[in-house]
Amino acid sequence: MDTMFSHLHASSWAIMILLFFITYFLIKGGKAKAGKILHMVLRLFYVVMVVSGGYLLFSMFQYGFPTTFFIKALLALVLIGMMEMILTKTKKNTLNKPLLYWLIFIITVIIVPLIGLRVI
Repeated sequence: MDTMFSHLHASSWAIMILLFFITYFLIKGGKAKAGKILHMVLRLFYVVMVVSGGYLLFSMFQYGFPTTFFIKALLALVLIGMMEMILTKTKKNTLNKPLLYWLIFIITVIIVPLIGLRVI
């Protein structure tokens, strides 16, 4: 069961990042309807990500308190928040300080998988 959730979680991350960039470029390109549809699909992947990640996190409690993975979960929520803020503020054309949002996004998108792969 853990393997199923592990594969679901990892593949959802890859799909989610890909959908984020496609949605972002559709919104920037003026394709509002297609961007809105993909944004909704992306939000569905947020839910899949949180549920599968929550299951994996709570399944690790049998081995003690997983501090590193708890930090990963918090950073993953920050990453999802940054993705949502970048897309929503780009759609509304109110993205002030885009460098800050993109910097937080890039840092978390590098750190979260490294923690998940136990490199950090």
